[in-house]
Amino acid sequence: MLLGCIGDDFTGSSDLANTLAKAGMRTVQYVGVPKASASPDVEAGVIALKSRSVPPAEAVAQSLKALEWLQAQGCRQFLFKYCSTFDSTPEGNIGPVAEALAEALEASGVLVCPAFPQAGRTIYLGHLFVQDRLLNESGMENHPLTPMSDPDLRRWLGLQTKGPVGHIPFQAVQAGPEAIRERMRAESAEGRRLLVADAVNDADLVALGRAAYDLPLVTGGSGIALGLPENFRLKGLLSGEDSDWAGQPGRAAALSGSCSNATRVQVNRHRREAPAFEVTADALMSGTVSAAKVADWALAQEGLPLIYSSAEPETVNKAQARFGKQEIATSFEQFFADTARHLVAGGIRRLITAGGETSGAVVEALAPKELAVGPEIDPGVPVLRASPDLVLALKSGNFGAEDFFAKAARLMERGA
Repeated sequence: MLLGCIGDDFTGSSDLANTLAKAGMRTVQYVGVPKASASPDVEAGVIALKSRSVPPAEAVAQSLKALEWLQAQGCRQFLFKYCSTFDSTPEGNIGPVAEALAEALEASGVLVCPAFPQAGRTIYLGHLFVQDRLLNESGMENHPLTPMSDPDLRRWLGLQTKGPVGHIPFQAVQAGPEAIRERMRAESAEGRRLLVADAVNDADLVALGRAAYDLPLVTGGSGIALGLPENFRLKGLLSGEDSDWAGQPGRAAALSGSCSNATRVQVNRHRREAPAFEVTADALMSGTVSAAKVADWALAQEGLPLIYSSAEPETVNKAQARFGKQEIATSFEQFFADTARHLVAGGIRRLITAGGETSGAVVEALAPKELAVGPEIDPGVPVLRASPDLVLALKSGNFGAEDFFAKAARLMERGA
């Protein structure tokens, strides 16, 4: 294994695995820290954790455990992957985990770059934009668990970290890898270990990746990995072999627990064209719906049934005030986990999930040891094989085209 990656959720990890596989690295996504050694043909390993919304100390402990396993596989470089909208609170978890990994690896000049231009996430003057809006005006300010109220990544990260936060400005990035490295050296000399890097297009991300050719640690969204595989290729370390992939026949279903703007549009589109069942907070918390009954409903439908809880921000806020933020989150995660188990036991062979927490709960419930990476559905969302007769699509809330659910089901079946 050459590149060892640690993802703070399951959708983001599959996004990263997709990026690396497309760039020619033989990539496997692991569900949690493996107990056995990796297959010797794996060039990039992505350990998917469910650490984004847990207490910071727990996130650090999980991440360091993942790092130890990746080090044992012989990795030459490590990548900490988080969401392209920098989902976190003023306490963490991005900053504490990044600092802990940097300390463990004795790394300085650590890039911090969640940019993903293909999905409209760009960084300029240290500020994160979603399409043409600042992060805190993009809808992310309404996130039920990690509301993003400040687009200045240096300031937000500074709240989470012990040391000062540096910056790689757009002018240095545009000037290329050597100018980036010069700026990194200057920032490190001033005691700034974590360096927020501007990036507005894929070429910027490639330049940052090339500049990181000998760095022990890089952090960011999946886009920061665009330039990393070529570094290994230039060193003659990649096999260049293509992996085989085949489609998965059988029945399909979709689960959505995301309340993001993009997912709500996708849900509204799909429910006009296919069977859909809404699970409200009131119904779930009162016990009037159950995973078994909702799964039975889905298994009785034709086409692609969708089970969703993707409510408007005002509805979410009212439910949180009534039942408690953490209580609702935990209940919905358990509901979707149980529903997924019932669906797969009932014969579902293609399962689509929307939302990082929902996807994490589902994958943990189904408990595959590893996920093989297949073709891309939309930017950042690949098909993943969980077993010989089950494939998954784990969609981050804000990713995907308006017709994502139907598109995913088609691609999962035909395989290309």
